[in-house]
Amino acid sequence: MINNEFHKEESSYRDNHGSVYFFKNKVLRTINAPAESNYLTLKKQNIYRDSIKNNFLIDFQEVEKNNFPEQLKTCNIILQSEILPFISYPYEWTFDQLKDAALHHLDFQIFLLNKNCVLRDSSAFNVQFHKGKPIFIDILSLKHYEEGEYWIGYKQFCENFLNPLLLSHLKSIHHNDFFRGSIEGLETIKLNNLLSLQNKFSFNTFIHVVLQSSLLKKDIENPHYTRDKKKKLKKFKKKSYFFLLNQLKSWIKKLTFKKQKSIWGSYSKTNTYNEKSLHEKETIIANFAKKFKPIKILDLGCNNGSFSKIALKNGAKDAVGVDFDYNVITEAYNLTKNDNLNFLPLLMNLSDPSPNRGWKQNERKGFVERFKCNALIALALEHHLIIGKNIPIKDFVNWLVSLSQIGLLEFVPKDDQTVKDMLSTKEDIYKDYNEENFEKYLIQHVEILKKHKLHNSNRVIYEYKVL
Repeated sequence: MINNEFHKEESSYRDNHGSVYFFKNKVLRTINAPAESNYLTLKKQNIYRDSIKNNFLIDFQEVEKNNFPEQLKTCNIILQSEILPFISYPYEWTFDQLKDAALHHLDFQIFLLNKNCVLRDSSAFNVQFHKGKPIFIDILSLKHYEEGEYWIGYKQFCENFLNPLLLSHLKSIHHNDFFRGSIEGLETIKLNNLLSLQNKFSFNTFIHVVLQSSLLKKDIENPHYTRDKKKKLKKFKKKSYFFLLNQLKSWIKKLTFKKQKSIWGSYSKTNTYNEKSLHEKETIIANFAKKFKPIKILDLGCNNGSFSKIALKNGAKDAVGVDFDYNVITEAYNLTKNDNLNFLPLLMNLSDPSPNRGWKQNERKGFVERFKCNALIALALEHHLIIGKNIPIKDFVNWLVSLSQIGLLEFVPKDDQTVKDMLSTKEDIYKDYNEENFEKYLIQHVEILKKHKLHNSNRVIYEYKVL
């Protein structure tokens, strides 16, 4: 979808070194005057080129400012970055995704320090995923290393990466709700309060959580004393900087999240439709992708990502999939890593999707703002929202068809065993839930191109185009 509108990225206010703009589907980054010297020094030393070559940093180039709107022509340097198909946030990632992002950040820091360069901050939002691999996107985060300086992003690294990972590792609690609840991540003092005495016996946990928490509390209670103490600190040797980065890397590599049983974790093996119906679905998706060759496809209720993989192999360029089940999204992430797919699986409850957040409620965009696509797949989804979450059938249809121009949408009737199981534990208040009403609301917005009845089933898949 082409977007010719010129606008500034709302989160740019956080960076005094430059700003990010969008224009004609291009990502542009201006460099403010105070940051020019640092940029030119690193450029001369080939830091940027080597970072891109080693797959740490997103690709970019300098561009002629006369090709862009007047607002940018006062800038001396304008960079144009490679555009990623989808932007995601840490509270939408699995444990494995957050862990890989943390290791990427540390590896990048070590790589840069060897070249007398460091990162100015440690925001997890500076890491994105493309083809199953993390990539660093904040070009102006790189700065020249000054002998003896401390890691200025350490506290933020703990809050954005280490603390959420530790919460999952030690307490088997997903980090997502905690991170979504605070855009700055999980504070060290809060994590320290959540840990048991036994958790704190670990040397690493004591140093990075307990001790840091104690120092942060002192800073709050007596900031003048803490500032005076910091002035007396000795310079941080480069050897110590390397040791800290490598020690954290070694520790984080060992962190795991104990897999828990989930309702839909084995759905691909235990679903209520037969093998022939599954093959029919796969054929329908393949033919749909071959026919439309969508640039971006949105897979709602993507499960382990197998349907997205079929779409990508048959003409779709990029896919993003969302599901609320932690295990299947973890499996989908492993699939995209192993097969090098242009597929981004994310953890999300579609009855409560990621909202607009941050400054002016626009700093971090919500689900709809980021994931409108050319095409949509929503198979075996609607009953989970309409019956599982009490979303009115009309509201569901209106919302779903607003997400793309074309799509595949499956309707699962009440006589299906999955729906019967759902209704076995709750009152059936869904009197309008039937194929006739579903189709009635659907044709108010779309032209039904094809209607597929699945073999030996009353399930229907609609291929549609928005009017």
